[in-house]
Amino acid sequence: MTFAPDFVSNGEEHDCAGDLPFAITSPSHGDLNQIRGWVYDQKSALSRVLARNGAILFRNFGLTNDHEFDEFIKAFGFPNFTYAESLSNAVRQNRTERVFTANEAPSEVSIFLHHEMAQTPVFPSKLFFYCEQSAREGGQTPLCRSDVLLNVIEKNQPDFLYKCENLGVRYSNTMPAKNNLESGQGRSWRSTLSVSTPAEAEIKLQTLGYSWQWLEDGSLRVTTTVMPAVRTLLDGRRVFFNQLIAAFKGWKNEDNDRNKAITFGDGSAIDERDMGRVSDSAEVLTFDMCWETGDVVLVDNFLVMHGRRPFKGTRRVLASLVGSDEHSAFGASTAKLY
Repeated sequence: MTFAPDFVSNGEEHDCAGDLPFAITSPSHGDLNQIRGWVYDQKSALSRVLARNGAILFRNFGLTNDHEFDEFIKAFGFPNFTYAESLSNAVRQNRTERVFTANEAPSEVSIFLHHEMAQTPVFPSKLFFYCEQSAREGGQTPLCRSDVLLNVIEKNQPDFLYKCENLGVRYSNTMPAKNNLESGQGRSWRSTLSVSTPAEAEIKLQTLGYSWQWLEDGSLRVTTTVMPAVRTLLDGRRVFFNQLIAAFKGWKNEDNDRNKAITFGDGSAIDERDMGRVSDSAEVLTFDMCWETGDVVLVDNFLVMHGRRPFKGTRRVLASLVGSDEHSAFGASTAKLY
């Protein structure tokens, strides 16, 4: 039987251009060779869909485990961006060299909208998610188009957007001495920085341009250099590319104070009322991706924010990161500074 998935919309209405995500469904499961061949043949079409919509859902492809997910990813020819080399502050467990758990935070913890690693100077261009097992209840992955959100902010909060564009932002967070599985930002400084000693950590922080403070319990408080809050994609679209919503709503525990977690680049405070309005606007534009076991979603990290809703039961969603792909056969979506 020919493996011929259908390019279909998901039937949802959004304020975005096109559906989010764009759904591609297969009438029958294919074997891995058929799937790889189909991806190779459809690279141009998939590239256009991803650039337009920002996210693609692959449903009923018959993928049953992490290794098959790994093989599916390889078919795209993307450069791998390993978890180990990333500066992600989430605790994750590798399954293969390119596949790892999305986040080890407890099921009741919300992970708020963000662009992956936008609070760091090194971030992936795209993300793959794979639903190994869907939750009994909840556990959706919220998706929000950042270009559409920026247009709303520009209309409703022009002064705030002006500051974001012209001042940039700084992020501060505390890395624990050991991985903290109770937090969505619980990755230790040793793991985050890929170092073994405080001296090695300080050398790495110097190269990143970060400032830091060692705390009495062995944890490490760091503040980034000035980061852009708005970027322009190569096709001219402007996006609200940052970690502000996640930091404002989620970086609040015994190690992190949201009022100190984010400032403008000059050190001035970001008004909580402004961030509240931004968060509310994003929520209106958000589509909750309801997982079915075996689903795969490909996300353009420059165009679409994602998160995680709380859930009940067992939920296993795996992830993989894509490095800069401007020279790949699939096509580029690399951003430049605005």
